[in-house]
Amino acid sequence: PTHQSTDCGFWPYSLYYVAMSIGNPAKPYFLDVDTGSDLTWLQCDAPCVSCSKVPHPLYRPTKNKLVPCVDQLCTSLHGGLSKNHKCDSPKQQCDYEVKYADQGSSLGVLVNDSFAVRLANASVVRPSLAFGCGYDQEVGSSTEVAPTDGVLGLGSGSISLLSQFKQHGITKNVVGHCLSMRGGGFLFFGDNLVPYSRATWVPMARSAFRNYYSPGSASLYFGGRSLGVRPMEVVLDSGSSFTYFSAQPYQALVTALKGDLSKTLKEVSDPSLPLCWKGKKPFKSVLDVKKEFKSLVLNFANGKKALMEIPPENYLIVTKYGNACLGILNGSEIGLKDLNIVGDITMQDQMVIYDNERGQIGWIRAPCDRIPNENTIHGFEEGYCWPQFPSSIFGIQNEECAVNYRSNKE
Repeated sequence: PTHQSTDCGFWPYSLYYVAMSIGNPAKPYFLDVDTGSDLTWLQCDAPCVSCSKVPHPLYRPTKNKLVPCVDQLCTSLHGGLSKNHKCDSPKQQCDYEVKYADQGSSLGVLVNDSFAVRLANASVVRPSLAFGCGYDQEVGSSTEVAPTDGVLGLGSGSISLLSQFKQHGITKNVVGHCLSMRGGGFLFFGDNLVPYSRATWVPMARSAFRNYYSPGSASLYFGGRSLGVRPMEVVLDSGSSFTYFSAQPYQALVTALKGDLSKTLKEVSDPSLPLCWKGKKPFKSVLDVKKEFKSLVLNFANGKKALMEIPPENYLIVTKYGNACLGILNGSEIGLKDLNIVGDITMQDQMVIYDNERGQIGWIRAPCDRIPNENTIHGFEEGYCWPQFPSSIFGIQNEECAVNYRSNKE
Protein backbone atom coordinates (compact mmCIF):
# COMPACT_ATOMS: atom_id res chain seq x y z
CA PRO A 1 0.00 0.00 0.00
CA THR A 2 1.06 3.59 -0.55
CA HIS A 3 0.54 6.29 2.03
CA GLN A 4 0.10 10.01 1.59
CA SER A 5 1.92 12.64 3.59
CA THR A 6 0.48 16.14 3.34
CA ASP A 7 1.20 19.37 5.16
CA CYS A 8 -1.73 21.46 3.99
CA GLY A 9 0.03 24.67 4.92
CA PHE A 10 2.91 24.00 2.53
CA TRP A 11 1.76 22.06 -0.50
CA PRO A 12 5.13 21.20 -2.09
CA TYR A 13 5.64 18.54 0.59
CA SER A 14 2.58 16.52 -0.38
CA LEU A 15 3.75 13.10 -1.57
CA TYR A 16 3.01 9.38 -1.73
CA TYR A 17 5.34 6.91 -0.04
CA VAL A 18 5.67 3.19 0.63
CA ALA A 19 7.13 1.28 3.57
CA MET A 20 9.90 -1.17 2.64
CA SER A 21 11.91 -3.50 4.87
CA ILE A 22 15.66 -3.35 4.18
CA GLY A 23 18.69 -5.03 5.75
CA ASN A 24 19.33 -8.09 7.88
CA PRO A 25 17.62 -7.98 10.29
CA ALA A 26 15.05 -6.12 8.19
CA LYS A 27 14.13 -2.62 9.32
CA PRO A 28 11.28 -0.46 7.95
CA TYR A 29 11.90 2.69 5.90
CA PHE A 30 9.51 5.09 4.19
CA LEU A 31 10.41 5.77 0.53
CA ASP A 32 8.99 8.48 -1.75
CA VAL A 33 7.54 6.73 -4.84
CA ASP A 34 9.35 8.33 -7.78
CA THR A 35 8.90 7.18 -11.38
CA GLY A 36 10.90 10.22 -12.48
CA SER A 37 14.28 8.93 -11.27
CA ASP A 38 16.22 5.65 -11.28
CA LEU A 39 18.21 5.51 -8.05
CA THR A 40 16.68 4.31 -4.79
CA TRP A 41 18.46 5.82 -1.79
CA LEU A 42 18.19 6.14 1.99
CA GLN A 43 19.53 8.84 4.27
CA CYS A 44 22.47 7.09 5.80
CA ASP A 45 24.84 7.17 8.77
CA ALA A 46 28.15 6.68 6.94
CA PRO A 47 28.63 8.98 8.91
CA CYS A 48 26.09 11.61 7.87
CA VAL A 49 27.41 15.01 6.77
CA SER A 50 24.02 16.60 6.11
CA CYS A 51 20.80 14.72 6.83
CA SER A 52 17.33 15.89 7.75
CA LYS A 53 15.34 14.36 10.57
CA VAL A 54 13.61 11.25 9.26
CA PRO A 55 10.88 8.88 10.55
CA HIS A 56 13.29 6.00 11.31
CA PRO A 57 16.89 5.66 12.54
CA LEU A 58 19.40 6.30 9.75
CA TYR A 59 20.46 3.28 7.72
CA ARG A 60 23.95 2.11 8.77
CA PRO A 61 25.99 0.31 6.09
CA THR A 62 28.92 -2.05 6.60
CA LYS A 63 32.07 -2.15 4.46
CA ASN A 64 31.21 -5.53 2.98
CA LYS A 65 28.01 -3.99 1.54
CA LEU A 66 29.82 -1.44 -0.63
CA VAL A 67 29.34 -1.77 -4.41
CA PRO A 68 32.74 -1.50 -6.16
CA CYS A 69 33.37 1.17 -8.75
CA VAL A 70 33.92 -1.45 -11.49
CA ASP A 71 30.50 -3.05 -10.96
CA GLN A 72 28.18 -2.86 -13.98
CA LEU A 73 25.47 -1.18 -11.92
CA CYS A 74 27.90 1.57 -10.94
CA THR A 75 28.77 2.08 -14.59
CA SER A 76 25.07 2.19 -15.50
CA LEU A 77 24.34 4.65 -12.70
CA HIS A 78 27.00 7.07 -13.85
CA GLY A 79 25.90 6.67 -17.45
CA GLY A 80 22.37 7.63 -16.43
CA LEU A 81 23.70 10.63 -14.53
CA SER A 82 25.74 11.71 -17.58
CA LYS A 83 28.98 11.61 -15.61
CA ASN A 84 32.41 10.43 -16.70
CA HIS A 85 32.98 7.13 -14.94
CA LYS A 86 36.57 6.34 -13.96
CA CYS A 87 37.89 3.86 -11.41
CA ASP A 88 41.36 4.32 -9.92
CA SER A 89 41.33 0.81 -8.45
CA PRO A 90 39.04 -2.29 -8.57
CA LYS A 91 38.26 -1.91 -4.86
CA GLN A 92 37.25 1.74 -5.09
CA GLN A 93 33.71 2.42 -3.86
CA CYS A 94 30.95 3.64 -6.17
CA ASP A 95 30.23 7.27 -5.32
CA TYR A 96 27.19 9.08 -6.70
CA GLU A 97 25.41 12.43 -6.71
CA VAL A 98 21.84 12.87 -7.93
CA LYS A 99 20.10 16.21 -8.40
CA TYR A 100 16.39 16.87 -8.73
CA ALA A 101 14.32 19.53 -10.47
CA ASP A 102 13.28 21.03 -7.10
CA GLN A 103 16.97 21.74 -6.35
CA GLY A 104 17.18 18.82 -3.91
CA SER A 105 20.13 16.42 -4.12
CA SER A 106 21.73 13.36 -2.56
CA LEU A 107 25.45 12.60 -2.37
CA GLY A 108 26.54 9.18 -1.23
CA VAL A 109 27.86 5.72 -2.01
CA LEU A 110 26.23 2.70 -3.66
CA VAL A 111 25.65 -0.30 -1.36
CA ASN A 112 24.02 -3.76 -1.54
CA ASP A 113 21.56 -5.07 1.02
CA SER A 114 18.53 -7.34 1.22
CA PHE A 115 14.98 -6.13 0.54
CA ALA A 116 12.03 -8.09 1.91
CA VAL A 117 9.58 -8.44 -1.00
CA ARG A 118 6.18 -10.07 -0.53
CA LEU A 119 4.96 -11.87 -3.65
CA ALA A 120 1.36 -12.31 -4.82
CA ASN A 121 1.29 -15.85 -3.36
CA ALA A 122 2.17 -14.35 0.08
CA SER A 123 5.70 -15.79 0.10
CA VAL A 124 8.61 -13.45 0.88
CA VAL A 125 11.88 -13.23 -1.05
CA ARG A 126 14.93 -11.27 0.08
CA PRO A 127 17.07 -10.33 -2.92
CA SER A 128 20.25 -8.31 -2.44
CA LEU A 129 19.73 -5.06 -4.35
CA ALA A 130 21.91 -2.02 -4.99
CA PHE A 131 20.80 1.37 -3.69
CA GLY A 132 22.26 4.65 -2.53
CA CYS A 133 23.50 5.34 0.99
CA GLY A 134 23.07 9.12 1.05
CA TYR A 135 25.23 10.89 3.61
CA ASP A 136 24.92 14.46 2.26
CA GLN A 137 21.44 15.68 1.30
CA GLU A 138 19.85 18.95 0.30
CA VAL A 139 16.19 18.30 1.12
CA GLY A 140 14.59 21.28 2.82
CA SER A 141 15.17 22.50 6.34
CA SER A 142 17.17 20.24 8.65
CA THR A 143 14.92 21.33 11.55
CA GLU A 144 11.85 19.73 9.97
CA VAL A 145 11.08 16.03 10.18
CA ALA A 146 11.06 14.70 6.62
CA PRO A 147 8.05 12.48 5.82
CA THR A 148 10.31 9.84 4.23
CA ASP A 149 13.69 8.20 4.79
CA GLY A 150 14.60 8.35 1.11
CA VAL A 151 13.47 7.81 -2.47
CA LEU A 152 12.19 4.72 -4.31
CA GLY A 153 13.52 5.17 -7.87
CA LEU A 154 11.27 3.41 -10.39
CA GLY A 155 12.62 4.79 -13.67
CA SER A 156 13.65 2.62 -16.60
CA GLY A 157 17.41 2.66 -15.94
CA SER A 158 19.40 -0.44 -14.96
CA ILE A 159 19.96 0.81 -11.42
CA SER A 160 16.24 1.18 -10.63
CA LEU A 161 14.71 -1.37 -8.26
CA LEU A 162 12.26 -2.31 -10.99
CA SER A 163 15.10 -3.29 -13.35
CA GLN A 164 16.89 -5.16 -10.57
CA PHE A 165 13.73 -7.16 -9.78
CA LYS A 166 13.70 -8.20 -13.43
CA GLN A 167 17.42 -9.12 -13.32
CA HIS A 168 16.81 -11.33 -10.27
CA GLY A 169 13.87 -13.06 -11.97
CA ILE A 170 11.41 -11.80 -9.35
CA THR A 171 8.97 -9.87 -11.54
CA LYS A 172 8.57 -8.66 -15.08
CA ASN A 173 9.79 -5.14 -15.84
CA VAL A 174 6.37 -3.64 -15.18
CA VAL A 175 5.32 -1.27 -12.41
CA GLY A 176 2.06 0.49 -11.69
CA HIS A 177 0.58 2.79 -9.10
CA CYS A 178 -2.91 3.82 -8.08
CA LEU A 179 -2.89 6.98 -5.94
CA SER A 180 -6.11 7.67 -4.08
CA MET A 181 -7.48 11.18 -3.88
CA ARG A 182 -8.50 10.37 -0.32
CA GLY A 183 -4.97 9.40 0.70
CA GLY A 184 -3.16 6.10 0.30
CA GLY A 185 -3.42 3.77 -2.68
CA PHE A 186 -1.27 0.90 -3.92
CA LEU A 187 1.92 0.19 -5.86
CA PHE A 188 2.58 -3.08 -7.71
CA PHE A 189 5.43 -4.77 -9.58
CA GLY A 190 4.87 -7.24 -12.42
CA ASP A 191 1.88 -7.58 -14.73
CA ASN A 192 -0.53 -9.73 -12.68
CA LEU A 193 -2.84 -6.79 -11.94
CA VAL A 194 -2.65 -5.05 -15.31
CA PRO A 195 -6.08 -4.68 -17.03
CA TYR A 196 -4.60 -4.89 -20.53
CA SER A 197 -7.92 -4.98 -22.37
CA ARG A 198 -9.44 -2.02 -20.54
CA ALA A 199 -6.65 0.53 -20.18
CA THR A 200 -5.71 3.26 -22.64
CA TRP A 201 -2.24 2.49 -24.05
CA VAL A 202 0.40 4.52 -25.87
CA PRO A 203 3.94 3.51 -26.90
CA MET A 204 6.70 4.87 -24.67
CA ALA A 205 8.44 7.79 -26.32
CA ARG A 206 12.09 8.67 -25.86
CA SER A 207 12.34 11.73 -23.65
CA ALA A 208 15.11 14.27 -24.06
CA PHE A 209 14.91 14.76 -20.30
CA ARG A 210 16.70 11.94 -18.38
CA ASN A 211 14.99 8.55 -18.13
CA TYR A 212 11.51 9.95 -17.72
CA TYR A 213 8.54 7.86 -18.77
CA SER A 214 6.96 9.73 -21.66
CA PRO A 215 3.73 8.98 -23.53
CA GLY A 216 4.91 11.40 -26.22
CA SER A 217 3.52 14.75 -27.35
CA ALA A 218 -0.05 15.83 -26.73
CA SER A 219 -2.52 18.52 -27.73
CA LEU A 220 -4.33 20.35 -24.91
CA TYR A 221 -8.11 20.80 -24.75
CA PHE A 222 -10.29 22.64 -22.23
CA GLY A 223 -14.02 22.01 -22.11
CA GLY A 224 -13.82 20.12 -25.40
CA ARG A 225 -12.10 22.97 -27.26
CA SER A 226 -8.47 23.08 -28.36
CA LEU A 227 -6.38 25.72 -26.60
CA GLY A 228 -4.38 26.15 -29.80
CA VAL A 229 -0.95 25.56 -28.30
CA ARG A 230 1.83 23.65 -30.01
CA PRO A 231 2.12 19.94 -29.11
CA MET A 232 3.42 19.48 -25.56
CA GLU A 233 6.17 17.01 -24.65
CA VAL A 234 4.70 15.20 -21.66
CA VAL A 235 6.33 12.99 -19.01
CA LEU A 236 4.76 11.18 -16.04
CA ASP A 237 6.43 11.67 -12.66
CA SER A 238 4.99 10.29 -9.41
CA GLY A 239 7.77 12.10 -7.55
CA SER A 240 6.17 15.45 -8.41
CA SER A 241 3.27 16.59 -6.23
CA PHE A 242 2.02 19.03 -8.86
CA THR A 243 1.53 19.04 -12.60
CA TYR A 244 3.72 21.51 -14.49
CA PHE A 245 2.99 23.03 -17.90
CA SER A 246 5.53 25.03 -19.88
CA ALA A 247 4.88 28.75 -20.37
CA GLN A 248 2.68 28.66 -23.49
CA PRO A 249 0.15 25.98 -22.45
CA TYR A 250 0.13 27.30 -18.88
CA GLN A 251 -0.79 30.83 -19.97
CA ALA A 252 -3.38 29.48 -22.41
CA LEU A 253 -4.95 27.41 -19.63
CA VAL A 254 -5.03 30.33 -17.17
CA THR A 255 -6.66 32.54 -19.81
CA ALA A 256 -9.27 29.87 -20.56
CA LEU A 257 -10.03 29.32 -16.87
CA LYS A 258 -10.44 33.03 -16.15
CA GLY A 259 -12.63 33.51 -19.23
CA ASP A 260 -14.91 30.65 -18.20
CA LEU A 261 -15.30 31.47 -14.51
CA SER A 262 -18.68 31.49 -12.86
CA LYS A 263 -19.77 34.79 -11.33
CA THR A 264 -20.01 32.99 -8.00
CA LEU A 265 -16.21 32.64 -7.90
CA LYS A 266 -13.77 35.44 -7.22
CA GLU A 267 -9.99 35.38 -7.70
CA VAL A 268 -8.24 35.69 -4.36
CA SER A 269 -4.69 35.73 -2.99
CA ASP A 270 -3.72 32.56 -1.10
CA PRO A 271 -0.22 31.83 0.28
CA SER A 272 -0.52 28.18 -0.76
CA LEU A 273 -0.54 28.53 -4.57
CA PRO A 274 -0.31 31.24 -7.24
CA LEU A 275 -3.86 31.15 -8.68
CA CYS A 276 -6.87 30.70 -6.39
CA TRP A 277 -10.58 31.44 -6.18
CA LYS A 278 -13.05 31.77 -3.33
CA GLY A 279 -16.79 31.14 -3.29
CA LYS A 280 -19.63 32.55 -1.25
CA LYS A 281 -18.46 30.35 1.60
CA PRO A 282 -15.23 28.36 2.15
CA PHE A 283 -14.93 25.12 0.19
CA LYS A 284 -14.45 21.94 2.20
CA SER A 285 -13.30 19.78 -0.71
CA VAL A 286 -12.85 19.83 -4.47
CA LEU A 287 -16.28 18.19 -4.75
CA ASP A 288 -17.81 21.50 -3.60
CA VAL A 289 -16.36 23.40 -6.55
CA LYS A 290 -15.78 20.88 -9.37
CA LYS A 291 -19.06 21.77 -11.12
CA GLU A 292 -17.78 25.31 -11.65
CA PHE A 293 -14.87 24.09 -13.80
CA LYS A 294 -14.48 22.08 -17.00
CA SER A 295 -12.30 19.08 -17.75
CA LEU A 296 -8.94 19.23 -19.48
CA VAL A 297 -7.90 16.62 -22.01
CA LEU A 298 -4.42 15.63 -23.18
CA ASN A 299 -4.79 14.11 -26.65
CA PHE A 300 -1.73 11.95 -27.35
CA ALA A 301 -0.80 11.28 -30.96
CA ASN A 302 1.91 8.70 -30.20
CA GLY A 303 0.62 5.68 -32.12
CA LYS A 304 -3.17 5.73 -32.24
CA LYS A 305 -4.83 8.71 -30.62
CA ALA A 306 -5.26 8.29 -26.88
CA LEU A 307 -6.96 10.60 -24.41
CA MET A 308 -6.10 11.40 -20.81
CA GLU A 309 -9.03 13.28 -19.34
CA ILE A 310 -8.21 15.55 -16.41
CA PRO A 311 -11.41 16.41 -14.51
CA PRO A 312 -11.40 19.44 -12.16
CA GLU A 313 -10.63 17.25 -9.13
CA ASN A 314 -7.36 16.29 -10.85
CA TYR A 315 -6.14 19.85 -11.30
CA LEU A 316 -7.69 21.77 -8.39
CA ILE A 317 -6.66 21.84 -4.73
CA VAL A 318 -8.74 23.17 -1.83
CA THR A 319 -6.45 24.80 0.70
CA LYS A 320 -6.85 25.09 4.45
CA TYR A 321 -8.22 28.60 3.83
CA GLY A 322 -11.19 27.15 1.94
CA ASN A 323 -10.08 28.42 -1.47
CA ALA A 324 -9.90 26.43 -4.70
CA CYS A 325 -6.45 26.73 -6.30
CA LEU A 326 -4.97 25.62 -9.60
CA GLY A 327 -2.67 22.65 -8.96
CA ILE A 328 -1.01 23.05 -12.36
CA LEU A 329 2.02 25.34 -12.14
CA ASN A 330 4.22 27.18 -14.62
CA GLY A 331 7.23 24.88 -15.03
CA SER A 332 9.16 27.51 -16.98
CA GLU A 333 9.49 29.50 -13.75
CA ILE A 334 11.49 26.71 -12.11
CA GLY A 335 13.71 25.88 -15.07
CA LEU A 336 11.72 23.07 -16.69
CA LYS A 337 11.71 24.95 -20.03
CA ASP A 338 9.52 23.06 -22.54
CA LEU A 339 8.99 20.00 -20.34
CA ASN A 340 5.43 19.28 -19.16
CA ILE A 341 5.20 17.05 -16.07
CA VAL A 342 2.05 15.15 -15.14
CA GLY A 343 2.37 14.79 -11.37
CA ASP A 344 0.48 13.16 -8.50
CA ILE A 345 -2.49 15.54 -8.48
CA THR A 346 -3.38 14.59 -12.06
CA MET A 347 -2.70 10.86 -11.65
CA GLN A 348 -4.90 10.44 -8.57
CA ASP A 349 -7.69 7.88 -8.86
CA GLN A 350 -6.11 6.37 -11.96
CA MET A 351 -4.13 3.17 -12.28
CA VAL A 352 -1.03 4.16 -14.25
CA ILE A 353 1.10 1.34 -15.68
CA TYR A 354 4.68 1.56 -16.97
CA ASP A 355 5.21 -1.59 -19.04
CA ASN A 356 8.88 -1.77 -20.00
CA GLU A 357 8.40 -5.29 -21.37
CA ARG A 358 6.10 -4.07 -24.14
CA GLY A 359 7.41 -0.51 -24.28
CA GLN A 360 4.08 1.09 -23.44
CA ILE A 361 2.35 3.27 -20.86
CA GLY A 362 -1.28 2.78 -19.85
CA TRP A 363 -3.88 4.41 -17.63
CA ILE A 364 -7.42 3.76 -16.52
CA ARG A 365 -9.78 5.31 -13.96
CA ALA A 366 -9.79 3.09 -10.89
CA PRO A 367 -10.89 2.82 -7.23
CA CYS A 368 -7.46 3.27 -5.67
CA ASP A 369 -8.75 2.78 -2.12
CA ARG A 370 -8.88 -0.98 -2.59
CA ILE A 371 -5.97 -3.27 -3.38
CA PRO A 372 -6.98 -5.83 -6.00
CA ASN A 373 -5.50 -9.30 -6.37
CA GLU A 374 -4.80 -11.66 -9.24
CA ASN A 375 -8.04 -13.55 -8.68
CA THR A 376 -10.21 -10.43 -8.89
CA ILE A 377 -8.50 -8.57 -11.72
CA HIS A 378 -11.25 -9.54 -14.20
CA GLY A 379 -13.79 -8.68 -11.54
CA PHE A 380 -12.57 -5.09 -11.75
CA GLU A 381 -14.36 -4.80 -15.05
CA GLU A 382 -17.67 -5.86 -13.48
CA GLY A 383 -17.62 -5.45 -9.71
CA TYR A 384 -15.47 -2.33 -9.71
CA CYS A 385 -16.10 0.74 -11.76
CA TRP A 386 -13.58 1.28 -14.54
CA PRO A 387 -15.10 4.23 -16.43
CA GLN A 388 -13.65 4.72 -19.91
CA PHE A 389 -14.01 8.10 -21.55
CA PRO A 390 -15.49 8.04 -25.07
CA SER A 391 -13.18 8.61 -28.02
CA SER A 392 -14.74 12.03 -28.47
CA ILE A 393 -13.16 14.72 -26.35
CA PHE A 394 -16.63 16.05 -25.77
CA GLY A 395 -17.59 12.84 -23.98
CA ILE A 396 -19.14 12.79 -20.52
CA GLN A 397 -17.98 10.61 -17.65
CA ASN A 398 -19.90 7.40 -17.10
CA GLU A 399 -22.45 8.37 -14.44
CA GLU A 400 -23.19 4.67 -13.77
CA CYS A 401 -19.88 4.63 -11.91
CA ALA A 402 -21.08 7.00 -9.20
CA VAL A 403 -22.21 4.26 -6.81
CA ASN A 404 -19.14 2.03 -7.03
CA TYR A 405 -16.54 4.74 -7.42
CA ARG A 406 -16.22 5.71 -3.79
CA SER A 407 -13.79 5.38 -0.95
CA ASN A 408 -14.23 2.26 1.15
CA LYS A 409 -13.75 4.57 4.14
CA GLU A 410 -17.08 6.29 3.56
